[in-house]
Amino acid sequence: MNAVRITRARVWDAPALSRILWEFGDESPWLPRARTRREDMRTLRGLIARGWVRVARRGPKVVGFIAVGEGEVHGLYLTTGARGQGVGRALIARAQSDSARLGLWAHAANHPARRFYAATGFRPVAVGANNDERLTEVRYEWEKAV
Repeated sequence: MNAVRITRARVWDAPALSRILWEFGDESPWLPRARTRREDMRTLRGLIARGWVRVARRGPKVVGFIAVGEGEVHGLYLTTGARGQGVGRALIARAQSDSARLGLWAHAANHPARRFYAATGFRPVAVGANNDERLTEVRYEWEKAV
């Protein structure tokens, strides 16, 4: 198995990120589509332009990404084949090493993600539903130990 390298995303990575995002949506029947693929591409390009996106690569292939800006994890997605391989842990560890505090919202129905965030030191602090899909979410926060 190839080692995972984490690099800054470039604009030409946006199609691969979009595929990963849409693959997740296809695998999640509880998650309604709130945006078009074109809207997602525009958002991804904007996040990349701000320098907020890191990608995980195995060889030349993008197998996951994390978008972090202003202390907020805006998204963490992996290809199906990369899950359970330490790729998500590597991405979140990179974000944690670059930040003193992080927050994020996870859909309440996304139990694997919620277990993952709890296992990586995030704690649930609130519940809400202020998202495009109008689904219940759990707010998680993490703070670097001093």
